[in-house]
Amino acid sequence: MTADLKFDGRVAIVTGAGGGLGRSHALALAARGAAVVVNDLGGSVHGQGGSQSAAQQVVDEIRASGGRAVADFNDISSAQGAQALVETALRAFGQVDALVNNAGFLRDKSLVKMDPADFEAVVRVHLIGSALCSRAVWPIFQARNYGRIVMTTSAAGLYGHFGQSNYAAAKMGLIGLMNTLKEEGAKHSILVNAVAPVALTRMTEGLAVSRWMERASPDKVSAVVVYMASQACSGSGRIVAAGAGRFAGVKVVEGRGVQAPTEAVTAEFVAAHWAEIHDMADARAFANAAEALIDTYGKDPS
Repeated sequence: MTADLKFDGRVAIVTGAGGGLGRSHALALAARGAAVVVNDLGGSVHGQGGSQSAAQQVVDEIRASGGRAVADFNDISSAQGAQALVETALRAFGQVDALVNNAGFLRDKSLVKMDPADFEAVVRVHLIGSALCSRAVWPIFQARNYGRIVMTTSAAGLYGHFGQSNYAAAKMGLIGLMNTLKEEGAKHSILVNAVAPVALTRMTEGLAVSRWMERASPDKVSAVVVYMASQACSGSGRIVAAGAGRFAGVKVVEGRGVQAPTEAVTAEFVAAHWAEIHDMADARAFANAAEALIDTYGKDPS
């Protein structure tokens, strides 16, 4: 086992770790020596109900294998719950080194048929919960000049998926959150990355694509999560699609575009150059918004 991929003396928090991907991440981190805080409300795939048994079972698995773990049942969709989760880690283990934001649930319907409360509830857990947990660990990471945060995005957020406007909006929002925290954490050696997992779990069992995912067990995603949460990780602001043993980087890019003469900035110009505007042959990725704006608009258009 590579030294930088060991977690001896490290503490990791994994949200939504009572089953599926979160359970797999927690077990993988614990197997490499991490003390793990297993957070889960124990609700249904639709975010209803609750039980302490799911998180406790994962803790029992880790302890039975000689690892260290503690269960946490706080609701990370509130600032109080997120802070209480971090306090659980501090009480049990005295520190936090890595946060894996994995908690979430589905309430799928087309937007026009979706209750607004269901849209808000999904965004609140996936996106706002991740932001609140990240905020709660941030001062600890700053003080120690070290930290790792892993966001969980999705192909639905990156590319869209029918009936998942709430989920997709939250998952793409996590990319914006990651990109900003990457900038804010750089001077304190806080790295923030995102995984876009493909795995057969209870959340994907009902999807039409599930029949293609027999080989996509959660542990095959956990490999990249372990790396992102480790001291060995050297990049920040990276997105990796992971599933069934395949790993691929994902980037938001911008095409070269078309520059209109000042007197020709009209809707007609846009219509006439629509295909050129969307030509991605020389597309570029930018490190941050400032770089994009300076590179694109900070030049003399003449």
